Amino acid sequence: MPRPHRPATLPAVLTAPFTPRSLAAVLHAVAALPLALAGLVLVPAGLAVGAVLSWTALGPWLLALTVRGALALGSAQLALVRGLLGESVEPARRRGGLGAASGPFGWRRAVLGDPAGWRAVAAAVLAPLTAVLPLLTVLVCYVYGLLALAHPVLRHWNYVTLRARDGSVRHVGLQIHGVEFDSWPRWLVVVAAGAVLVLLAPRLVRRAGAPHRLLLRALLGPSAADARIRVLEETRAHAVDDAVATLRRIERDLHDGTQARLVGLGMHLTLIRELITQGAAADRLLAVVETAQGNATQAVADLRHLVRGIHPPVLDQGLHSALAGLAADAPLPVTVRADLLRRPTPALESIAYFCAAELLANAVKHSGATRVAIEVRTDGGGGEGVAANLALVVRDDGRGGAVIGAGSGLTGLLGRIRTVDGTLTCDSPDGGPTVVTVRLPYPDPSDRP
Repeated sequence: MPRPHRPATLPAVLTAPFTPRSLAAVLHAVAALPLALAGLVLVPAGLAVGAVLSWTALGPWLLALTVRGALALGSAQLALVRGLLGESVEPARRRGGLGAASGPFGWRRAVLGDPAGWRAVAAAVLAPLTAVLPLLTVLVCYVYGLLALAHPVLRHWNYVTLRARDGSVRHVGLQIHGVEFDSWPRWLVVVAAGAVLVLLAPRLVRRAGAPHRLLLRALLGPSAADARIRVLEETRAHAVDDAVATLRRIERDLHDGTQARLVGLGMHLTLIRELITQGAAADRLLAVVETAQGNATQAVADLRHLVRGIHPPVLDQGLHSALAGLAADAPLPVTVRADLLRRPTPALESIAYFCAAELLANAVKHSGATRVAIEVRTDGGGGEGVAANLALVVRDDGRGGAVIGAGSGLTGLLGRIRTVDGTLTCDSPDGGPTVVTVRLPYPDPSDRP
């Protein structure tokens, strides 16, 4: 989550145009346009020659080499963005397995049939249009800005000689529409304009380069379908790992807890039978029976706890009742509010319940809160074709500072939610309060085929 904005100090503002990050953005703007122009010349030329020679055996090979060159050029552009701007763009998924294609003809067929290659061709053609803007911004802000800032000194060497009608000669360093800016205090205007351009240079260069980065991300990055496939692969792997971890936990709990108590119960029953056979005293027999009874009671309690961890029986009464029971067992005051259009599916209720339990546990352990509020409501779904979400909102008045991915348990929760296309947001400024919102798809059962 974004941290509260802190005003920049004066030294930071003055040195911002010359920090390594700002200079890296300048270098990227300078290097991106020549690379884009090279692609604009080579790629269309290769496609044109390949199209002309397409009736020969050489034409398809030249087309394939051109598309492969466009892919290599796109990789160089992404490497430039990653190395200088620090923005990582995942390359597009290459379909057909370019590296695994069998034989030269299989390689050619894979290259020409790969949508990522033709998207790279489009990027090579369009990139010069967006790469020229950041270079112009660098020219205006840095070059002309620094020249204007140094105008009082440079005007003694960088000037134009003007000869009047009477034969007199004057040196003019800067003249705009007949107005000269060489004398005091007019040159202050030039210096002020140069200072403004230089100080605004990092922000202007960054914004001027946004269209170029957006173009590269759209054409060289993964498509919507590829991004969806990657998310499904990640969530499937997380679901498999989570299922394996759950099975191991159940196995460990059964082995270390319930199984050991049942074995102890069997041993005590055997001892009781031997004591009865030997005619042991009643008090000794009673002590063994009480121990066996305690083991049996604890084994039943362990089984109930294990079942509750898999699917709490209270969920059979509805999500609101389950959350109310969860709030009643919490060590601090918890209020529960539910406003749902209809009862969710059992699977959705289970996910929402365990998300609430995890978030409540985090609030109790880490936030230092004195009270927690849990709200379950329906978001969206107000009209036909509008998808609805089940929104679970957990608020606490703790110290705040919770961040997804900082070891607070939210990362694992996010991975579990993504398996059902859910989302998680965390608003937790320093000093609190913390508001965590989980949104889960909430389909209408009547919409199912």
